[in-house]
Amino acid sequence: MDNITTANEHILIIEDDERLAALTREYLEGNGFRVSVEHDGANGVERILSLRPDLVILDLMLPGEDGLSICRRVRHQYPGPILMLTARTDDMDQVLGLEMGADDYVPKPVPPRVLLARMRALLRRADGTETAEQEETRLEFRDLVVDSSTREAWLNGERIDLTSAEFDLLWLLASHAGRVLTREEIFSALRGIRYDGQDRSIDVRVSRIRPKIGDDPHQPQRIKTVRSKGYLFVREV
Repeated sequence: MDNITTANEHILIIEDDERLAALTREYLEGNGFRVSVEHDGANGVERILSLRPDLVILDLMLPGEDGLSICRRVRHQYPGPILMLTARTDDMDQVLGLEMGADDYVPKPVPPRVLLARMRALLRRADGTETAEQEETRLEFRDLVVDSSTREAWLNGERIDLTSAEFDLLWLLASHAGRVLTREEIFSALRGIRYDGQDRSIDVRVSRIRPKIGDDPHQPQRIKTVRSKGYLFVREV
């Protein structure tokens, strides 16, 4: 077992495959987590909002209500990370999941150790422990302010509505302002895995962040795409 101190975080699994849910629950409980399980998508929104777990593992295909719909409905009320599971390999499902507010996705079947590693990465970012050791926690770019200690950003004094994953990407880019970050560097920093050249999750998140920080999606000035390389956050716009 990969036993470490987890502060007894509460995980909610929404998965209609009862055997898979039971095995996942047993593995996570063996690693120090408290785990609740829901098999019916129709109850998913109510369970998330009533239990307020530290992290949700959400299957894409569910009876009653699918994972995309559940994610979309709870995203503005539930601030914790949502890890989506999908048995499909279709990029569009992954893109839609991210657009609905999922923080990460894992294709099934997923090795338990991989699932655990992705969960821990999300939980660390959600409680701020990955940014707590950084010397600078507040970055200001005229009308835009990004604060890693509160995990919030403001544009012209108004708080920006960002998902946990969107904030992580914005902070990473902003904290490296003036330098091009490759997709390989971004994937390594945010997901702890190598970029496979196909994953579009970073591009989707950038496209969602741009209008939120006042950037023109068609002619971006704040977050620029550097062809065949990655992204550049511009210090002065």
